Amino acid sequence: MGERVVVVGGGVIGLSCAVRLAERGRRVTVVTDREPGETTSVVAGGLIYPRHAEPADRCAGWTAVTVEEFRRLAEVPGTGVRFVPGRLLRRVERPVPAWAAAVGGMTRRSDLGEPWTDALQFTTPLVDTGRYVAWLAQVAAGSGVRIEHRRVRDLGDVGEADLVVNAAGLGARDLVADRAVTPARGQVVHVADPGLPEWVVDEDDFSYVLPHGDHVVCGGTEEHGEESLDPDDATTGDILRRCRALVPALATAEVLDVRVGLRPARPEVRLERAEPDGASPVPVIHCYGHGGVGVTVSWGCADEVAALAG
Repeated sequence: MGERVVVVGGGVIGLSCAVRLAERGRRVTVVTDREPGETTSVVAGGLIYPRHAEPADRCAGWTAVTVEEFRRLAEVPGTGVRFVPGRLLRRVERPVPAWAAAVGGMTRRSDLGEPWTDALQFTTPLVDTGRYVAWLAQVAAGSGVRIEHRRVRDLGDVGEADLVVNAAGLGARDLVADRAVTPARGQVVHVADPGLPEWVVDEDDFSYVLPHGDHVVCGGTEEHGEESLDPDDATTGDILRRCRALVPALATAEVLDVRVGLRPARPEVRLERAEPDGASPVPVIHCYGHGGVGVTVSWGCADEVAALAG
């Protein structure tokens, strides 16, 4: 029988880790207090690039691995993964980011006029996170991963295990008393897709338009320290105003939904193995603090977790 692993957290990071560990013969149980469709992961817009993520070199490497996995998954029906071209617009002059090689094929334009100093153009995965997380949960189940729905109060409360993976997202703040983890509230608006051929991001005022075929994710906000999950009407209006200015074709697009999630922000992603101590009688691999790049680095992080598991 394989080693017993408990993964705490059922979002995209936890499920990706669970799949990789199950593929290596572990007996994996995911413990979560939410259904996959209720996690923060499904609020994410799904554009794959490591925006302001630290440590930058590790995040770039995890992104490169994830992009290659999504290249394979884009050929699999039902994943919600497509490769879509787009533009990252910038109002302030900055060098090409260190993560450019992770997405590949990036070109730079400087002829757009005010208010843009330049734009980075590249084709990258665009993931319909609602479809994708549901698909990923099915893959996990098909790999033999068990799901238990309950809240874990501390690392000694996971049940029988030889190894624990802490992929609790914002929950890690209390689970391991890490006060570096804070909520970063994000609100998005879904509108009907009029057939947009590309994604567009204004990097400096955090406006983005991400077309998924049947809907467009318009955003966004990043309100550090805010924990309300209630949609704010004024914020919805502001998002629509900014996104319609960015992409005028959205001027009459029907509003379909408004969603709010709490990103698990941290100055740096924590991905490391800790040996047994007073908090846990078994080794723990910590994998949390991904902020807004959880989907972007998911498979790279999952591969590293599997390697650390031995």
